[in-house]
Amino acid sequence: MLPVVGLLLVLARDPWSLGAAAVLFFLCSYAGVVFVAFLVYSVVYSRTDFQGRPAALVVLGSRVIDGRVPPLLASRLDRALELYRAQGATGPAPLLIPTGGKGDDETRSEGAAMAEYLVAHGADPGDVRPEVQARNTRENLVLSAAVQAEAGRAGPALAVTNNYHVLRTAVLARELGSDTQVVGAPTARYYVPSAFLREFVAVVVEHKRLHLLLVLPFVALTVVGITAVSLGA
Repeated sequence: MLPVVGLLLVLARDPWSLGAAAVLFFLCSYAGVVFVAFLVYSVVYSRTDFQGRPAALVVLGSRVIDGRVPPLLASRLDRALELYRAQGATGPAPLLIPTGGKGDDETRSEGAAMAEYLVAHGADPGDVRPEVQARNTRENLVLSAAVQAEAGRAGPALAVTNNYHVLRTAVLARELGSDTQVVGAPTARYYVPSAFLREFVAVVVEHKRLHLLLVLPFVALTVVGITAVSLGA
């Protein structure tokens, strides 16, 4: 709809309509450039190998359905189990921390359902410490770090999530001052477009002040220019 709105504004041919069309074009272009940068960096980061040997694998939760792990969440857990077995084959197995609380539309906590899945698929129950209070990604990271400390498993952590969620998780980890690295799990192709768009919106909202500072000068200059033209006419 935005190109249609822009065309209608241009056809109006008055200074304020032309100015609004210019602002609209700039905002759309800015959003497009930022989204492409976000998409490229997300793909590159999700394919970067993690460094070192993690002491803990933090599996970020997502919605469980009827108390069971759906395919989207299962992909994260399967990736964590893959890493868990690989690390355990060459040394001490890392601690598994499935993290996620109980949402209003859930019958049990995500962490509990995930822990059950991990044990059922071969993880040693002694290596599984669920976190069942977190309500968002930031709390996933903070509360799982506390679980790791309580378990006495000092060392770097590796967070496991779906590939579309890797970048935002990594950004949050850095903001928290954590040395947690992030690795991605496969996502069904049909879900990827909407998932990346949702993540993009979330990142923009979390850094809304920065984006406002970047676009306001152009909008202000446009308003000043239109005012000058109107007064001159």
